[in-house]
This record gives sequence, C-alpha cells and structure tokens, in this order.
Amino acid sequence: MSDNQSLRQAALFYHEHPKPGKLEIRATKPMANGRDLARAYSPGVAEACVEIKNDPSDAARYTARGNLVAVVSNGSAVLGLGNIGALASKPVMEGKAVLFKKFANIDCFDIELDQSDPEKLAEIVCALEPTFGAINLEDIKAPDCFIVEKICRERMNIPVFHDDQHGTAIVVGAAAKNALHVAGKKFEDIKVVSTGGGAAGIACLNMLLKLGLKRENVWLCDIHGLVYEGRTEDMNPQKAAFAQKTDLRTLDQVIEGADLFLGLSGPKVLTQSMVGRMADRPIIFALANPTPEILPDEVREVAPKAIMATGRSDFPNQVNNVLCFPFIFRGALDVGATEINDEMQLACIDGIAELARATTSAEAAAAYQGEQMTFGPDYLIPKPFDPRLIGVVSTAVAKAAMATGVATRPIEDMDAYKRRLDGSVFKSALIMRPVFEAAATASRRIVFAEGEDERVLRASQAMLEETTEKPILIGRPDVIEKRCERYGLNIRPGMDFEVVNPQSDPRYRDYWGTYHDIMARRGVTPDLARAVMRTNTTAIGAVMVHRDEADSLICGTFGQFLWHLNYVTQILGSDVLHPVGALSLMILEDGPLFIADTQVHPEPTPEQLAETVIGAARHVKRFGLVPNIAICSHSQFGNMDTDSGRRTRKAIEILDHSPCDFCYEGEMHIDAALDPELRDRIFPGNRMEGTANVLVFANSDAASGVRNILKMRAGGLEVGPILMGMGNRAHIVTPSITARGLLNMSAIAGTPVAQYG
Repeated sequence: MSDNQSLRQAALFYHEHPKPGKLEIRATKPMANGRDLARAYSPGVAEACVEIKNDPSDAARYTARGNLVAVVSNGSAVLGLGNIGALASKPVMEGKAVLFKKFANIDCFDIELDQSDPEKLAEIVCALEPTFGAINLEDIKAPDCFIVEKICRERMNIPVFHDDQHGTAIVVGAAAKNALHVAGKKFEDIKVVSTGGGAAGIACLNMLLKLGLKRENVWLCDIHGLVYEGRTEDMNPQKAAFAQKTDLRTLDQVIEGADLFLGLSGPKVLTQSMVGRMADRPIIFALANPTPEILPDEVREVAPKAIMATGRSDFPNQVNNVLCFPFIFRGALDVGATEINDEMQLACIDGIAELARATTSAEAAAAYQGEQMTFGPDYLIPKPFDPRLIGVVSTAVAKAAMATGVATRPIEDMDAYKRRLDGSVFKSALIMRPVFEAAATASRRIVFAEGEDERVLRASQAMLEETTEKPILIGRPDVIEKRCERYGLNIRPGMDFEVVNPQSDPRYRDYWGTYHDIMARRGVTPDLARAVMRTNTTAIGAVMVHRDEADSLICGTFGQFLWHLNYVTQILGSDVLHPVGALSLMILEDGPLFIADTQVHPEPTPEQLAETVIGAARHVKRFGLVPNIAICSHSQFGNMDTDSGRRTRKAIEILDHSPCDFCYEGEMHIDAALDPELRDRIFPGNRMEGTANVLVFANSDAASGVRNILKMRAGGLEVGPILMGMGNRAHIVTPSITARGLLNMSAIAGTPVAQYG
C-alpha cells in the first residue's frame, strides 16, 4: 500500500471513529431536576430574554453569543481541492472549528451554505448576526469573497474576518517584518514579486502596503503572467490595483533584482535560475501547499544566504494561519469588538513578530524543551504551539480594539487579562505538546511488548510519522504484516521497524541467558528461563532494555498491571531504580488533573506516599506546569484517627524534612483539594493556594476509582499510567488504552532518561 493510500485510510478512520465528525455540543449548566429545568427553560428563561430585549449587550452575559464564532463557507475555494461545494467542505470547516476551540477556547459552529451568488450569500450571513459574536468567512473563491466580506462588514455590527485573506496576510506580514530585519532591509526600499492573484495573494500585498511597501514596487503575476495596465484577461478591481505600466509580461522577466518573492500559487513556479537573479540575500516565501513554488534545498544551492518560509511544518518558518486567527478572535470577542480593523490586524502582526524575537520566555522554554529558539533566518515567526501566542497576540488585539473605539466591553486590568489567557493554555490536549517537543531532542528506541495488537500497530505508524522514536515490536512477523495490511497501514516489519519474534529470534539464547543470570538466585532454573523467553513478551522487552537494545518498554495492553510490574521490577529494578507509583494525567475540560498512585502500592506506607508525591511533582514539571499537590485521605486535617489519616500525616512530616521545591498539603478530602474557598473555610492559613492539580491518595483503590470515574463519566482523556521511579525505562499501560494513548506514552518514554525519573 502506498503512503498516500495509507494516509487516506488513516484520515478516514480518524473522521469516522469513535463517532463521526470532529465536533459535538455539550451543556454548560446542570439539568438534573425540575428546578434546573424551570430556570433553563420555562418560566425562568423569560427573565434572560427580557434583560436582552431591554439591553442587547446583555446577550454576552446571559448567552453563549459572546464566545461563539461561525465558520461560514460555500465550499467554492477549498484549499487544495477547489470548488467542491458546501457539503464536501464540511470536514474542513469542522476542523477549523476544532482549532478555534483547542487554541483559544472559542466555541464555534461550522455553517456550510449552498449558495454561489455572493450577494445572496452575504445576505444569509448578515441574518446570522443575532446568533454569533463574530463571523469567520472561509474558502470562498475570489472575487466573490471580496464582495461577501464588504457587504457583511458594512451591515453587521460584529467582527467579520475572511481568514484566507487576512489571516494569511497577518502571518505573512509578521514573517516579512522579521525577515527584512534579519536581511537589513526596509519595506519602503524593496521590490516585491508575487505569484497568485487570489484572495490570499491580494490581501498579503495590501497588508505589506500598510507596513510601508510602495505600490509601484509590487509586481503581481498570476497564471496568465504579469498584471499590467491594459490587460483584460481574468482581471478584477483587486488585481487591477497592482497593474504595472510596462512591456514586461512574465515572471521570469520581472524577477530581476527582486528582494522578496511572495508565492501563493502552485508547485515549481519559481526556478533556481530566477532565484539566482534576485537581489542579494533574497527573501522567498514559497507558500503553496503541499508543494511549494520552490523547495528550500533548491534555493540554498543558488542563494545560500536566502531567507525562506513555506506553508509546511517540515521546514523552518511555517506560515500557518493558526498563529493568528484563534487569537485575533479571542481578543476581539473579549472586548466585544464591533469589527476587526486595520489597527487590530497590525497589532496582531506586531505581537507575532515581537514574540519570535523574545526568545528567553520561560513559558516557551517549557513548551519546547531542548530546542534552541533563536531569532534569525530559520526562526522568523513563532511555532504554532508556542504557548505564549494567546497571551501576547490576544492582548495586543484587545488593546488596539480599545484604542480605536470599537470595543464595547473594555478590559480594565489588562495585566490580569493576559495572566488569565496565559493560564488557559494548558486546559486542553495541547498539554502534551511539551512532552512531544522534549522527546524530539533524542531518538529513542521504544519496544512494545504486545506488538501484534492493532492499537500498537496504529501507534507505531503514528510514531514514525510524528516523532523521532523508533518502535520495536515483539510478535510474529507474519501476523504483524497481515494485520498491517488489514488495517490499511503502510508500515511493514523488518523495513520500517524492528521485530523480535519470540518463536525464532536468533538472540533467544542470549536473552534467556541474561534472564537466568538475573534470576538464578531467585528460583529461576535454565529451563524456566527458556520458557519465559519464549512466552513472556513483557520479560523479553525488559531484557532488551536491560541489554541496552532498547531504551524503554511499553507493555500492558492486556493483562493485569501488577503481573507486568513483577517482571519489570525483576529485570530492570536496582538499588537506584524501583517502582515509586503510577501517575495518571487526566485531561479534563477545565484543565489537567494528575492522579496517583493508581496501580503500584495498594496501601502505601508513609515513606512510599512521600516518594509518590516527590515523583509526581517531578513528572508534572515535564508538562510545563507548577505542581500543586493535595494528599488525600478519609481524614481531613486531623479530624479522624484513621489508618489513611495517620499514614498521610506521617508522609507530610517526611516531606517537611525533605528539600521540596513545590507546594503540597494534606491530609484532606477531594472537595477541599479542588475548592480553595472550602479548604480555606475548613483550615484557614493552609499552605496551598488555588486548586490542586495533583491528587495523591492513601490507597490505590481510591486513586484508581477516581481515575476511572473521570475517564468514563467526566469525559477525561487519560495519559498514562506513567510508571515513576524506573528512570523512564518502562511504562505499564492499562487494557483500555487507545492508539492515541499509546502514542502519548511513546512520547513520554521518548524523553531522555537523564531529564526525568
């Protein structure tokens, strides 16, 4: 199966399972009894209606409108697909809605309209104003998009933003601003040659004009050649604004001496010969996707000092709209802006550009551990997952809206607003990004004990596509190959990853000999060692790690946790390394919550509890978070003389005499841990501030129970269990883990051992 076929099947599987599509609607208020119903609907709902009737701005107080965006398209210009129609564009618009939610916590409806007439389309969009706080126009062909946006902006009193135009223009503007800074050039002095006369291309040129570029220095080309005065073929007013009075007609003719090439067209439009005739230290933005107008390596061959940007994530300087649109809408919505004006867009550019130059942020360092983010030719704009974006960009946009008088709900304390935005970064699955970035600093070998499992196979393919880890699978090669074919995966044993076959691996004698050497004085005979190395894949994987043939083991997709732990401890345990506890990260809608110990110690001693707390703090820091640990038991601050209370109190004493650089408190109930007001009422002056993000329990029944309730009833996404204390040499998952969960665990296992225990 080809790579394209494999990607196609994986993408279709992703969209179909576990439920079709990428979005769902959830209630934000309880509906548990008649009293709730009377408030939510008749008769109580009338009170909110009356308030809004009297003061329309109260819609932001009593409804979701103030945080609700519509992504609207007719599917006439879908990126890479063209005019595929409204219905076929729905997966793209759902994806855009997901990005709004994930990056900026903005609720979003995707609205696909089967209407090709731009004026009628605009009328429909305008009629949506009572429902939404802002409109994001998407994938509408040029010149229709210009007409639709103009009508909507004139008639509507909420922000209307065509992201294909202005989102691209903002990120290009930020990249160009920093590229010129690196090259030592100025907007007013440069010659720009652009290919692509569509919505994005025109918007980018208009934005560069606002930044200081002179119109007479712009040379716009499209599929028919140069846009020149007198040309009639495929022209519109937007293109005509850049028409040059000249006898030149082709890109090859006008590229001479150009300082900046801006490509929003198609593959291989720009040649090496053309690059060679550009100005010294040329700036080349080849933004066509998936194949740029010219590849970076081709540019470097003829212009080693060129500054490059593309639209792809596998090259430096990815021009990606996600750097802009979630955050410009976040700022606009939060101040109740009536529009997104030029000043707000320029503020967005300044925020993005300045962020790339501010490379010393502790937040960014936590998110991109091990990576040098140094401003220069290969780092012109921030990375899409830079956690600073929301605070810097949204705040800049909000300030600009207030300064220009379009904010209906000005923010009084802008510093507090920025702190709140910064704190929101980790309230989603984006929390895994720091771990993936840390794992990218080293290519580690991860051995999977249950290599024939479908989830392991899917995770292995994802590892090869998304990480630098190298999967090693224990299993029968013929079975693995057949299952890869059945599941539509293009990875193959022996080619894409190593396979250890328990039935015939040539290292069998070495493996059972190693296992016997370790276990000979613990009752394991040579015959038993041989049997274990033929049948026990967890033991085989642990022996591989012991022999330095793998860096970390992942096991447990079936079977009982303690059974796997027994072999991991036997083979990989030492005076230094021993199981401390199992830590589960639960990603919830209102933020992450870590639970320990869910598996290892059924009734931990005070010493084991203290070790668990210290280990949990160390691992929480991997995610760029500050540990705030509550030690939970049936007793609360000494009010009961129970076994769990006595053990947790003793653990607190041990921690008090240990060099701890994190906050911990106990013993307490879960509600006190999660409710600061309740905790302060019960025990004024306690040492914990805010809500706990780590719960450590006095027995594994409680920890595991909370973990499962959060997973099964609260919609929590589990990452883990993370086996603490084993130097990252082994992790034991649970049978309910998904393929994505295994990928997350591979990133955790892929973190260099020297960094974390």
